[in-house]
Amino acid sequence: MEEQILQTDKGKVHYWCSARWDAERDTMFLLHGLTADHSMFEAQIRAFEDDYNILTWDTPAHGKSRPFAAFDFGDTSEYIRGILDIYSVDKAIFIGQSLGGFLTQSFIKRYPDRVSRFVALDSTPYGFVYYSRFDIWILRQVEWMAHLYPFSLMKKAMARQVSTTNRSYQNMMQMLEPYSKNELCHLMGLGYAGFLDDNCELEISCPVLLILGEKDRTGKVAQYNRAWTTQTGYPLKIIKGAAHNVNVDRPEEVNACIREFLESLAGPEDV
Repeated sequence: MEEQILQTDKGKVHYWCSARWDAERDTMFLLHGLTADHSMFEAQIRAFEDDYNILTWDTPAHGKSRPFAAFDFGDTSEYIRGILDIYSVDKAIFIGQSLGGFLTQSFIKRYPDRVSRFVALDSTPYGFVYYSRFDIWILRQVEWMAHLYPFSLMKKAMARQVSTTNRSYQNMMQMLEPYSKNELCHLMGLGYAGFLDDNCELEISCPVLLILGEKDRTGKVAQYNRAWTTQTGYPLKIIKGAAHNVNVDRPEEVNACIREFLESLAGPEDV
């Protein structure tokens, strides 16, 4: 993978692309979760780089894409579009973990014809029917509530909550390392506020796969995913023994689900 930089008026967005780019292959865009970075997709990159062009990034205000003047879902969609345009990609397969699933849906809201497939990893749906008034209220309290915890304990608690394996725990601790407490709490507040402000009733025309860690205890993610599959009919795959960072806890199982999903949809022109 080759590191590149997208210069914006609010800061630099660091992203990575396949070193051997083939315009004849499908492109896969990997979008990580809130407070994480692109390193959570190392196992997916290894699994799919021989068959797909890969794009991934550190979301604005995350990882190496810091400092960043503001974090805005609308802007983020424009940055994604800009990266796709650089490589003349008309449509891409989007794999979005948690916040990455929000950002994929935000992109679909604005550019529905540029997403060919959507895999949501422990994410939650756009749409007002899923969220109670209390859900909305509590999400807007995240920033100040996070400030109540001692910083070192907070980071360890966050890493434990999203993982069941030591590999996943250590990966999350490493991804949290660059942030100060104020930056981390503010980023969490911005992420959830951005979702609430951008949320809408959304029709997704491309095929969708939902993947959920069996042991995901992050908020009400498990409940939302079950409602999502009931409401839409999207297939939901439960990964045993995995928590919120399902693709780091159980990469082989997740990769197999993704590959089966993509191959089941391949037409004659894709073979």
